[in-house]
Amino acid sequence: MSITTMARPESPKLTLTRGKGPAVKASTLKTRQAHHARATQVVDTKLSSYDRTDPFMAFNVLLKVLGSLPSRMGGCQYKLTPEEHKLSLHLLNIVEPFVGLAPSSRTITRQPTEILDSIAFHVDAKKDLLSLALSCQRMHDIVFPRHMEYRHIRCKVSSLSVWNHLMVHRSLARNVRRLEILDERAASSELLIPSDILNSDTDMDSTDDELGMHEKQERFLVGALGKMTSLHSFTWACNHSPISIDNVWPTLLKCHSLQEVDISDNLAFSKGGESTESESGSSTSSKARRQIVLPDLKSVAVRSTKHAYGSTKLPVLSRISGMLTHCPNLETLDIAYSQARNGSSPHPTADELLLYSCFPRLTSLTLTNLRCSIVDAPTTFLAAHTHLTHLRLDLGTSLRLTLPPNTLPHLRELHCNRDVATAVLSCPSDAPRPLDTLKGVRLAGPPAPCAGASADQLFLASLRRYGTDVRRIELAGWSEMEDIRRLAESAPGLVWLDVGKKGQGQASRGPPVSNAAEWAQLLAGLPELTTFHGVRFFYEVSATSSGTTANLTMADRSRVRKNDEVAGVLAWKCVKLRRVDHWEQGGGKVVVLLRDGPGEKREVRWEVRRVKG
Repeated sequence: MSITTMARPESPKLTLTRGKGPAVKASTLKTRQAHHARATQVVDTKLSSYDRTDPFMAFNVLLKVLGSLPSRMGGCQYKLTPEEHKLSLHLLNIVEPFVGLAPSSRTITRQPTEILDSIAFHVDAKKDLLSLALSCQRMHDIVFPRHMEYRHIRCKVSSLSVWNHLMVHRSLARNVRRLEILDERAASSELLIPSDILNSDTDMDSTDDELGMHEKQERFLVGALGKMTSLHSFTWACNHSPISIDNVWPTLLKCHSLQEVDISDNLAFSKGGESTESESGSSTSSKARRQIVLPDLKSVAVRSTKHAYGSTKLPVLSRISGMLTHCPNLETLDIAYSQARNGSSPHPTADELLLYSCFPRLTSLTLTNLRCSIVDAPTTFLAAHTHLTHLRLDLGTSLRLTLPPNTLPHLRELHCNRDVATAVLSCPSDAPRPLDTLKGVRLAGPPAPCAGASADQLFLASLRRYGTDVRRIELAGWSEMEDIRRLAESAPGLVWLDVGKKGQGQASRGPPVSNAAEWAQLLAGLPELTTFHGVRFFYEVSATSSGTTANLTMADRSRVRKNDEVAGVLAWKCVKLRRVDHWEQGGGKVVVLLRDGPGEKREVRWEVRRVKG
């Protein structure tokens, strides 16, 4: 009998089972859990690794953390680890100021400097820029050195340091909105230059070639002007330099944001050079140039000066007409010519301008000291521009207008001589014109070439058709009080009346009128009158008001009593009269009538006050 020794079986290893599934070894489970923990670590949980000023990166990382939750196994599914929870709260704090319902007040300060500079670029007014700069220190550091001092620049053509600075720093040149170029004889106190531009930051101001100095100035000016891509207003008052606006205008055509141009230059009324002749020619190149327009340009003013430099014996408007061909959306046009002090040149002819120019949006037209040799030229222009609301015509005393019906239907203000005013007021219209202001008429002037009625009678008859619609009249002159009486009867609704100078002369006014009561009776026919100018009523006193009489001399006290009497008479006859002339002519002062107390027993006082303009 043999005995067989059997080996002792090994003890089974510990196994874990889940439900009725297959058994999993413990070592295998630990390995899988460690591998899963490393797999779910999709982002860096260090809070210092994320920039608080970058919400886009924080939002993407938060999406990664939340997107990894469904892929986790077992009880770890849809659960954040403590580190991930802290990271999520940190990321939410970064994103919340940009997407929350109540944005943080510090949002704009967290933007990059380039974004803040672009925001300030779209603010044009210096008042608004100041408010933006005072919002915080960071906006102050951006607005003041780069925008506040660059919105408005006023300097001379010879300021080469300014032009060189703007040519080098294009980002600063585009911040200029208003540019004024002054005459070389202007005082240094009138200049307005950014403080960071040194007067001698380059050695280009000195040159050995004096003949080439102006050419150098023009080259730098044009170069800087080409960098001002957001220029809105351009003023040219350089009348003592051989550089003409005609050489600068081609560069201005590249600035499509230009809205206003004001030119004071005698050379603008001289015969054009090669550029003007090529533009007025009939070649293909001239047609291509005329296609260049300034769509935003709304206002153009061209004036000559009293200086002899640049003046010509035969002034023309060819250069001005060539400039205006690039301004199809013009709304305000002002062309004024004045003879030089030592010259006797004729007035330029405006026939070509009036016959061939058309501005569909024109609302204000001013033509001063021009003349017309073609009778129909002004009539054609006025009949074609129906949107005119403000009109000033000074085309000579020989101008005779014959307007077709319904001309100038929207006219509100008219400044012209008596004959032109008669033609406009007597022009028939289907709807009444909203005319309320009339200026420049001289009563009792040369008689009109007609029989049966004087020129004044024709004017007053045409004015009577408007009745109380005319509220303001500023005469150029008058002859007798009867002229003013007839005017008051023709326009009883006047609120403002300025009778101008008496007679044909321009001498200063004499002593106060002695018939103040007669004038008060005349003005009583204007019940709505509040302002009356042109007649001196008050005597000169050293005090500025009737209540200050402590230190007055006997003569001044007598004048104060007379002024009190005149004020009482004017206030009694003219119920609404408030403002009359001061005893000093051109001092910017007026005498104001004040009424205290109710009804007829109220007292009348007079005071001296300053007025603007």
